Amino acid sequence: MNRRRFLWGAASAAASGVLAGRVGAGPAGADPAPPIKLPTIFHSPEMVKYVDEMSVPSTITSSPTQPIEIVARTTSTRFHRDQPRVPTMAYNDEPYLGPTIEAHVGEQTTVHYRSELAEHIFAADLDTSLHGVTERYRGQPVTSMHLHGGVTPPEFDGNPERLMLPHHGTAVFEFPNRQEAGHLWYHDHAMAITRANVYAGLAGMYFLRDGHDTGTSGNPLGLPAGEHEIPLILQEKIFRVDGHQSLRSTPVVPQGMWEGGAVGDRGLVNGRVWPTMTVDRGLYRFRLINAASFSVWNLFFSNRMPFWVIGNEGGLLNAPVRTRSFAVAPAERFDLLVDFSSLAPGETVELCNDLAPPFQAAMLGEVVMSRFCRFVAGADRGDRRPVPTTLRGGRGQPARIPPIATPQRVRHVSVSQPYELRVPPAIMSLNNLRYADPQIEKPRAGTTERWDIINITPDPHPIHLHLVMFRILGRRPLRTVAYQAANPQPPIGTRWAPDPSAFYAGPMRGPAAWEAGWKDTVHAVGGHVTSIVVRFPTADELGFDPDAIFSSDPTQSWTRPSGGHAVAPSASGQHRHAAATPVHGMVTKDLQGYVWHCHILDHEDHDMMLRYRVVS
Repeated sequence: MNRRRFLWGAASAAASGVLAGRVGAGPAGADPAPPIKLPTIFHSPEMVKYVDEMSVPSTITSSPTQPIEIVARTTSTRFHRDQPRVPTMAYNDEPYLGPTIEAHVGEQTTVHYRSELAEHIFAADLDTSLHGVTERYRGQPVTSMHLHGGVTPPEFDGNPERLMLPHHGTAVFEFPNRQEAGHLWYHDHAMAITRANVYAGLAGMYFLRDGHDTGTSGNPLGLPAGEHEIPLILQEKIFRVDGHQSLRSTPVVPQGMWEGGAVGDRGLVNGRVWPTMTVDRGLYRFRLINAASFSVWNLFFSNRMPFWVIGNEGGLLNAPVRTRSFAVAPAERFDLLVDFSSLAPGETVELCNDLAPPFQAAMLGEVVMSRFCRFVAGADRGDRRPVPTTLRGGRGQPARIPPIATPQRVRHVSVSQPYELRVPPAIMSLNNLRYADPQIEKPRAGTTERWDIINITPDPHPIHLHLVMFRILGRRPLRTVAYQAANPQPPIGTRWAPDPSAFYAGPMRGPAAWEAGWKDTVHAVGGHVTSIVVRFPTADELGFDPDAIFSSDPTQSWTRPSGGHAVAPSASGQHRHAAATPVHGMVTKDLQGYVWHCHILDHEDHDMMLRYRVVS
């Protein structure tokens, strides 16, 4: 039972017979009917579309000899021309979000990270009943920077319990970049307040380049570069009447209490509401991410023109995939080629979504968010090179993506929404467990596993595994009622993920062509079993111990093997014993391993995130 089901009864009387037929996209590119503003849902003030120029984040180029400085700051921005400047959180000198980091395969990126945050801009919204959240976080918000998609030593992975307080030193992150070129991103990952921190603005792009995909005009693959390669950070928001961002979606849940997520009613690209961008009449490369907290979108252009998907999170596909639309869940990234050469000067086209909210959300008054931005064709002809026919396996190209490996083990994991005595009366759970429960997954290094993600809810859940990339094997519909009747779910705290094989409702459907590459986040469809195949690497392959023990204090840098003795480097290069002592009022402790979780950030915060270890 999720927040929507809890609120459904409050709204159903008012909505019954009214919303039917009014939630949806209608004709291609058309706006849906105006939202019905039920008192159960907050709505943003009116804003005029396409009056702000699209901004592009600044770029930092990584060097193996020079650390990058990343600073979390409290700042402000104007999200829309007709709205006031409002408080935000951002990295470095950006007014919102963070700079794009460009790194190179095989060259370590070293980040010196510190926090200069002031009082949390959502101080009143933090729920201190959640795991580890204290009153102190309102005035001194903790952070934990995570390189999402990075094959990263555990102490530098942004563990949700490895927390940095404002104005309390510098944390050193070392990202080896020993992986294929791809589209990563970095964002905050602090325990139980991740959504508040990311929604406030703590997120940025990270492009990993190599000799094939150089990001320059002369790259061997013939891809657009420079001003024709653009990051598109897509988000959804609700704004208050005074123009401030709203972390809340409904007055039914009191302020300061966790919510289960909500559809935004304003589309943002790179921190602007419904921006516009003048484009040359040629080929562009868009590095697109769904950086929203909740919604899955089906994206297309308003004139239904075709475009090409050329890559996923872990790098390029074998060949471009021509399509007119594709679905993107939170945290998924897609590499796109878009050809504007068919447009006349001055002609416009919008980036649209037509995936409506789930039924329960629609009954509450949440509606499809149909628009993100507008592109206006300029006078210049632009980049007129053809779309490549292949991206891998040819001369001057990386090796082809191999066939999906045969798994050595099948692991069943579940996604559910158990009851709890609170308002709203549901939490989000993996394996029917809370984060702190000890029953964690322990795949063995060097093995290939199939994870069957059993989603018994009607809602989508984008599942992200830290450390590894994987392949999507397929999705299979599940008779969820029969499955649960035959396997009653125990109270939360007891692992529950029964074998679903006797309850399938149809054959497995393989991944769409545009999601057939290397992934770190998978859209686990409601009422389905989503199967992925993942290989867990060895320490020799990684160049570090994935099961090392490390300190929860990010200003300390030490590890020890599992069961070993803690040592830490001193200024002289020698080693000293490390002890668990209070640091800046926070008690340090030993941590180990990685996490996997739902990337609907409200769900991750409570409590759809579990630890896992790669053991030898």
